[in-house]
Amino acid sequence: MVKRVVISAAGRGTRMKHLSKDRPKHMIEVNGEPFLYHLLSNLEEAGYDDIIIVIGYMSQHITDYISRGRHPRVRLVHQFERMGEEKYGTAMPLLAVRPEVGDEDFVAVYGDNLYSVRDLKKFTIDDDYQYVAGIHQDDFSKYGVLLYDDNMFLKEIIEKPQTDVGSKIINTGLMKFTKDIFPALERVQPNPANGEYYLVDALTDLAKDKKVKVTLLEDYWLDFGKPEDVETLSRFLDEHKVQ
Repeated sequence: MVKRVVISAAGRGTRMKHLSKDRPKHMIEVNGEPFLYHLLSNLEEAGYDDIIIVIGYMSQHITDYISRGRHPRVRLVHQFERMGEEKYGTAMPLLAVRPEVGDEDFVAVYGDNLYSVRDLKKFTIDDDYQYVAGIHQDDFSKYGVLLYDDNMFLKEIIEKPQTDVGSKIINTGLMKFTKDIFPALERVQPNPANGEYYLVDALTDLAKDKKVKVTLLEDYWLDFGKPEDVETLSRFLDEHKVQ
């Protein structure tokens, strides 16, 4: 079983506007605890015993929080110190932790997404494939849409399509990787529009050789990206009282 998980939490989160002005968005409080607490609690409950958080923007806030000892399974890697700040994008946090991961399989999540314990447990599978979690979304135009075949092999990820592409299953950012991800990440080129290095480009690369499968979430996916998401998550936690 895969027991290691990498959390990408180096970014500021500009969509959070004033709320992330003096702290990373992962440290914005919901129901008296930082968002990071809720994510870590579910990961710990799901059985992950080696949790690596990739930090960057105003990293001292996360460093101080982890130093209190509430999450003893967590260790930190500073993306900017290891990789520099000139390269950025969703591929960089994973490249930053390559020395810690080595050749072992690992799970990866973004630090501003929340998943159930049951769905997190589904990604502890130890095999030769990469996995990406999808969920149905009627308003798919704001997300990456997953196209896959009848055997659940990923064919392509289409970013923010404005017309129907034959799927309403979106990428939720919960993934499992083998060592094959690192050569694919090294082949990623900066996006011509903004210079970012995108993780989805590496997934698309591996999908050509049928190395990526899609797994559908059973419970929920909550994206913590905008100021209004604070109230949405607070209400969700109050109403469900489940992990």
